Amino acid sequence: MHLTLLLCGLSLAWGLRLLKLSANGTCQQRWQRALGQFLFPPLLLLMTAAALVGMGPQGQMVRWWEGWFSYLLAAGFLGWAAALAIKLLRDGKRSLLQVRTYPQLDLRGRAGRLLPTPIPFIAQVGFWQSELVVSQGLIDTFGDDHVEAVLTHEQAHAHYRDTFWFFWLGWLRRVTVWLPQTEALWQELLLLRERRADRWATQTVDTLLLAESLLQMVSAPELYSENFCAAFSSAAPRDRLAERIEALLSEPELAQSSRPWMWVWLLLALLPLTVVPFHY
Repeated sequence: MHLTLLLCGLSLAWGLRLLKLSANGTCQQRWQRALGQFLFPPLLLLMTAAALVGMGPQGQMVRWWEGWFSYLLAAGFLGWAAALAIKLLRDGKRSLLQVRTYPQLDLRGRAGRLLPTPIPFIAQVGFWQSELVVSQGLIDTFGDDHVEAVLTHEQAHAHYRDTFWFFWLGWLRRVTVWLPQTEALWQELLLLRERRADRWATQTVDTLLLAESLLQMVSAPELYSENFCAAFSSAAPRDRLAERIEALLSEPELAQSSRPWMWVWLLLALLPLTVVPFHY
């Protein structure tokens, strides 16, 4: 029955979010666990709601009002999720247009935009094709070697398209902010994103330079929404800062081969759609 399907999806999503968030393992292992635990519940809820809307309010069920009640709940949830996505897209577009009003800058062979503020700041802002934003304060404060270190870190964000992927993760965060551990998992993903960019940067720059640059940036505020901004200084909390510096100064982790089969279980989130053909 429709209402039963909706309650089962909600119960499963809530239960999975109650699982303890582990900080053990390598950065890649933590990333896979956190991303899976973050993604599965909202995807399951969205697919369940889409299945209920697709089946419609009519059909074989115990009571006629159960169909309309569950249908309206599912339609309302999807409508709310769509409205949040439109709002975030509008806000992101507005920020990107604002960035493009800043004067263009060529910094050590890298094109970017100059932010006229004395606060040290550097970030990738945008969606798939992000813009590099560098503040006047960072240029005036950092030496050439430190500038090169943070530029390489931001190049890693552009390489991984972090602004694009974290825009959609940020949307799912807003949609399921009421689920347990949503904020904890979001902060874990932000930390691991920065650690991944740090690790990519250390292939060409000195780790000590990167750690020193991070300490210099510790008090820099976040000037753009982290939904579509990947900033070098996004690990402002002391515990996250300490972990990033410790990871930089420790022995590099051994590279691990990707395991695509580990994500097959995410296909289970699509299971609610399989009941649509059996509805009558």
